[in-house]
Amino acid sequence: MSRSSTVATLLAGVLAFAGASHAQAQYYSPYSYGPPTRAAPRYAPVDPPGSRYIPLDDDDVDDDLPPAPRRGQRQQAAPRQAAPPARLAIPRDPEDDFDVDPQPRSRPRVRAPSRYAALPPDADPDYSGTENHDAEIDPSQTTRRVVADPSGQAAGVLTVNTRVRKLYLSLGDGRALEYGIGVGRQGFEWKGAAQIGRKAVWPGWTPPKEMLLRRPDLPRHMEGGLENPLGARALYLFKGNKDTLFRIHGTNEPDTIGHAVSSGCIRMLNADVIDLYQRVRKGATVVVI
Repeated sequence: MSRSSTVATLLAGVLAFAGASHAQAQYYSPYSYGPPTRAAPRYAPVDPPGSRYIPLDDDDVDDDLPPAPRRGQRQQAAPRQAAPPARLAIPRDPEDDFDVDPQPRSRPRVRAPSRYAALPPDADPDYSGTENHDAEIDPSQTTRRVVADPSGQAAGVLTVNTRVRKLYLSLGDGRALEYGIGVGRQGFEWKGAAQIGRKAVWPGWTPPKEMLLRRPDLPRHMEGGLENPLGARALYLFKGNKDTLFRIHGTNEPDTIGHAVSSGCIRMLNADVIDLYQRVRKGATVVVI
């Protein structure tokens, strides 16, 4: 046998042996118990419920990450970052919780005004309002008290002391009811005697001409109600048959009681003027000192 045929025979044997070994390794891996029957499954990424999986692009990979340590090489610790500055603890004001109130506070319920079925018999219908707001007035908000009568007047007479800013209703037997009042500011004081010529409940208000000249911004007329400056009741003071334009009335500014702020009228708390209205009659004498 020639040398070339011998080499060809040996080469063919080596190729045949390699092919057999490759076929055997394909079906009998040392890490399996038999020939594989299907390809290994590829697992989809697990995302939180409701999230949307977005695959990463090459541009999303951070190129600045340090390389993985080699076997036997200690991984360098990441440099410590400075701790963020502590936030200053500022106490919160509970009043800042405008939108959410964990413990809602009870608020007083305001009743809607009712309409008078019939006005009191001594109320002038031309000056009284048609809506009754008495249910919206707290009767406990009062300055009324029984005192020794400092006026010495007969029972039923009203005495207005502008110096001490008190109104007294004489009861007789040396007693009187005392009420806190607001009086006329400087330049609008007056003294003298008058009579109650008209009574009105929840009166409307028409500013006199003299007031409109000083305050042209005022309305020409305002219906009775809680915002009306005459308040819940008004006692109109007359001298004979002439209106003095002064009144004893309620107020929409209770903080002015005890002060000299009016244009000459006598102001009272609404609860007080409601009480006084029921105790005095039309024609009663009023003495201002």
